[in-house]
Amino acid sequence: MLKVEETYAPVEFSAALVSKFDEIVSRYPQGKQKSALLPILHLVQAEFGWVSVPAMDKVAEYLDLKDIEVYEVATFYSMYFLRPQGKYMLEVCRTGPCCLVGAEKIMDHIEEKLGVKEGEVTADGIFSWRGVECLAACGYGPVLQIGPEYTFYENLTNESVDKLIADLRTKAK
Repeated sequence: MLKVEETYAPVEFSAALVSKFDEIVSRYPQGKQKSALLPILHLVQAEFGWVSVPAMDKVAEYLDLKDIEVYEVATFYSMYFLRPQGKYMLEVCRTGPCCLVGAEKIMDHIEEKLGVKEGEVTADGIFSWRGVECLAACGYGPVLQIGPEYTFYENLTNESVDKLIADLRTKAK
């Protein structure tokens, strides 16, 4: 279980990460560095696996923004994780077309198979899962994507989900 002090541990960005920030900021006119916020948050999440409050504070400092400006963006978009996630995030489309062909049953199966509720992390730290809005593959539902690479899996069945989970467990070792 994650401890509160771990959640708010200080964050330092590597020189390589700051260099990537610099390159992104250089794409925008002087004084418009806030335009770089989304891609910078993506880089932070890729580096740390999620976007903590201290990380958001450091991004605000780097971009010369108020902390709240970063919080507003990070909390608005569902693509940013505000707490630690598993190595693999299974995101199941839960909109109408996918639900009509069994997405809710797939989500129930994932919950049972992994032994964690939506938004939780498995004890081994390998998996998290959640329902998400449209993944734009309505003709192939039910559909899920797996981050951080965002690979898509279509026409899901309980059996195909079981195989996918087994394969990812093997890959994670």
